[in-house]
Amino acid sequence: MSGHSKWSSIKHKKGAADAKRGKLFSKLSRAITVAAKEGGPDPTGNANLATAIQKAKDNSMPKDNIERAIQRGAGGGDGEAYETITYEGYGPAGVAVLVEAMTDNRNRTAAEVRNIFNKSGGKLGETGTVAWMFERKGSIVVDAGVVDEDELMAVAIDAGAEDVNQDESTYEIVTSPSDFMSVREAIEAAGIRYTSAELAMLPKNTIKLEQSDAKKILRLMDALEDNDDIQDVHANFDISEEVLEALA
Repeated sequence: MSGHSKWSSIKHKKGAADAKRGKLFSKLSRAITVAAKEGGPDPTGNANLATAIQKAKDNSMPKDNIERAIQRGAGGGDGEAYETITYEGYGPAGVAVLVEAMTDNRNRTAAEVRNIFNKSGGKLGETGTVAWMFERKGSIVVDAGVVDEDELMAVAIDAGAEDVNQDESTYEIVTSPSDFMSVREAIEAAGIRYTSAELAMLPKNTIKLEQSDAKKILRLMDALEDNDDIQDVHANFDISEEVLEALA
């Protein structure tokens, strides 16, 4: 299973600490504002905005916060200064890492991202270093214990999913970006609970990590996610349930 789905499951199991919830809401609000500014305030005609709003709802962001973020984007304001930047590099054990950021200060964010990579035993690369190892897909992660595999397969594939992958305790439903929302809606209509659902950069191949390297890469992922300017982090690692339990 991809590093994205594994990391999504790890974050879900950790739970959202109250101290980080404010930071998460700030990131979600920024994403909504920028999406509304770039594509308009109507989510029915702005797929990026619709996805950003749904992600905010999934994380229990209050409706008023969401509406204010849309209004800021529609009217300019806070959304004007932000730009979207992608950083690429390698973490411990040669793991490819793709970082998506929204920033009002390109130099500051680049320096901070470089510092995080260096401190974690990784290295920030040039544009094109690892992006070719990933592709934009819809990803819906479901705990294996909540649904029968055949039922999940039938619902997902009938709705237009490309594939359903299983790895120990989870399933990952993979879709094209255009079919993501319809597959997600079908999963919800079937009463199947998921732990995460989002558009992400999924790796084409993965690197299986032993405990020492797994600990290092998770530390890097956590440090990157904790940065105010970073929206999403994607990587091509794979960590077994056995190793995850040992680290926990």
